[in-house]
Amino acid sequence: MSNRLFQSVVHQMKDEVNRVIGVVDVDGIIIACSELNRIGEVIEGVKEELFYTGETFLSSGYLFRPVGAYGKTEYYVFVEGDDNEAKFVSGLLCISFGQIKALYDEKYDKSSFIKNIILDNILPSDIYVKSKELHVSNDVDRVVLLVRFSNKGELIPIDVLQNMYPDRNRDHVISVGENDVVLIHELSSPQERAQTEKLARSIVDTIQSEFYLKVIVGLGTVVSTLKELARSYKEAQVAIEVGKVFDTEKSVVNYENLGIGRLIYQLPTTLCDMFLNEVFKKGALESLDRETLLTIQCFFENNLNVSETSRKLFVHRNTLVYRLEKIRKITGLDLREFEHAITFKVALMVKKYLSSKPGKF
Repeated sequence: MSNRLFQSVVHQMKDEVNRVIGVVDVDGIIIACSELNRIGEVIEGVKEELFYTGETFLSSGYLFRPVGAYGKTEYYVFVEGDDNEAKFVSGLLCISFGQIKALYDEKYDKSSFIKNIILDNILPSDIYVKSKELHVSNDVDRVVLLVRFSNKGELIPIDVLQNMYPDRNRDHVISVGENDVVLIHELSSPQERAQTEKLARSIVDTIQSEFYLKVIVGLGTVVSTLKELARSYKEAQVAIEVGKVFDTEKSVVNYENLGIGRLIYQLPTTLCDMFLNEVFKKGALESLDRETLLTIQCFFENNLNVSETSRKLFVHRNTLVYRLEKIRKITGLDLREFEHAITFKVALMVKKYLSSKPGKF
């Protein structure tokens, strides 16, 4: 358990209690004290006393009292003196530290439990039992957001997200890598399902505006049970990886909106090579210059509409028709025909996917 939590309480109480107070572990080492210079000191004879007594006792002018039930004690509070006030103060400290320890342990156990679920490190049959023990609702809507920090400077990514989502009962913030943090957000109403992308966007905007950090958020699908969190997490991972290939300008990538890019990403590269070789003559795609490729992109963005595309490109309609005819002669595909356009669009995406692979192109 973090000693900082104990020290924080001791620091707040030292001005109210006109005597030395603190906490020792089972080895008699002071881990928190109102006199900071004593932290790390070993109180002589206390370790033996703790071993044989295990209950409240007086030693070296201090009253020692266990935090927690006998047999499970990990810490002892100590208060200077043996009078009634010392007994009263030690009692208050025991209650305070006992509650802090219980809350800390529960939070840690919940986070570990959720982390094991998303990483597939727990049997499905154990999820239901463990969720009951930790009082984690099983059948509620949740969504997994994977936040990847491109640059983090001196900041710790998990701290950034935890400060944004302090409600530990509804949300779980988990570190899954040096630059990756997972937010598991509980949805309180059916209307929130449609707002998940807005939630991801707010995370990006806040981190960029307040911390000047660049992040990309992968968004999994909404799931209704704990065991499905692993699937949503994998979807968020896929969303980021596919986004790196096909949606490089996006800072929020939704798994549900990946479309055909998701299918291409899952294909073996050998199959992709075969597809390109069957669709195009060797060197056909490579012979298309930048202006032609921009024309093709604009044509697709305007739903194969010649008039609208020529207007957007600021060229005459006949000029665009000439370019499309040139593309047909080079590639054998007429983009004005829907079936040919679909084939060409997929081929461009496949080529982009292959280009992202090491050793390709």
